[in-house]
Amino acid sequence: MLSEALRLIRVYHDIKQQELAERLGLSKSYISELEKGKKAPSMDVIQKYSDEFGIPASSILFFSENLDNPSKATRAKSAIAGKVLQFLQFIEAKTANGES
Repeated sequence: MLSEALRLIRVYHDIKQQELAERLGLSKSYISELEKGKKAPSMDVIQKYSDEFGIPASSILFFSENLDNPSKATRAKSAIAGKVLQFLQFIEAKTANGES
């Protein structure tokens, strides 16, 4: 789910992959592979997202943490992270439909 969290952060800020790649000093193809889950981001890359978007790296990881298989101790955190991701997907859909 980290790949989806990184994609949604970018989409929420209405930034194209190419623009983000330039801002982060990475290639567009690498950003694409990260967002599709084909490559795992290093902590350095997560820190670049953190710096660029003003989001603590721990928050980025929080959104993606244990979403696929939550344990009892993380169910509440997972539920919250899931709701945040749903909200960001909702905003993405509204933006894609040309709504403000």
